[in-house]
Amino acid sequence: MHSLPVFLRLQGRAVILTGEGEAADAKRRLLERAGARIVGEAAEATLAIVSDGDAATVQRLRARGILVNATDRPELCDFTLPAIVDREPVLIAIGTGGASAGLAKALRQRIEALLPARLGLLATALHDARAAIRQRWPDAAARRRAIDAGLAVRGPIDPLSDKAVDAVPHWLSEGGGLGTGADRLENIRLLSGDPDDLSLRAARLLGEADRVYHAPDVPAAILDRARADAVRILADAPPDDPGAGLSLWMERTP
Repeated sequence: MHSLPVFLRLQGRAVILTGEGEAADAKRRLLERAGARIVGEAAEATLAIVSDGDAATVQRLRARGILVNATDRPELCDFTLPAIVDREPVLIAIGTGGASAGLAKALRQRIEALLPARLGLLATALHDARAAIRQRWPDAAARRRAIDAGLAVRGPIDPLSDKAVDAVPHWLSEGGGLGTGADRLENIRLLSGDPDDLSLRAARLLGEADRVYHAPDVPAAILDRARADAVRILADAPPDDPGAGLSLWMERTP
């Protein structure tokens, strides 16, 4: 990755903003939405936005150890500002590393059209139900599988359904008969080393797996599509005892 995506909590924190005009006004609105306290160049802060992209200003701020964003000057940026889809508390950030703000905007517009307006309410409902979810599924692995199954396409609380938030109590009480399936090993044969060639089934399983056993020729670009906390295990053949939960065996098609 060219950058590490992070979500910064700026409520009440000082952020330097320099420059004037439409770009400065747009950055000011964004910072205000995040609750930042906007200050001038001389103030103490850890972040700064140079809205006119002035290289000299960037150098002065960097010399003070401040992380800087310079509008339309990606080569001068310590961080970039993404296009944002806001379904509070759900935030989706789309970045191109400064390569094309227009592309980021186009993707944001597509995603905006896909996501229900009530998606944030679903997130809040799941947050409020955390204690009940833990009581319903005390085992962490079973709990994760239940949540994955509930949120799956056409699942009881599918996040792309406008009715998902209303279905949370029923999903919690009934479990939908999902998410607590037997331990199993699924085989995935890759047609190529290109992640874009993954089937929908393979992509879904990678997002749910507890561990991924893989042949030596499976590229890192494919393994990166697995859950961040899934265990990756290099092997020459499928395991005889894969372990609890969902395990995958991945190999390239000869």
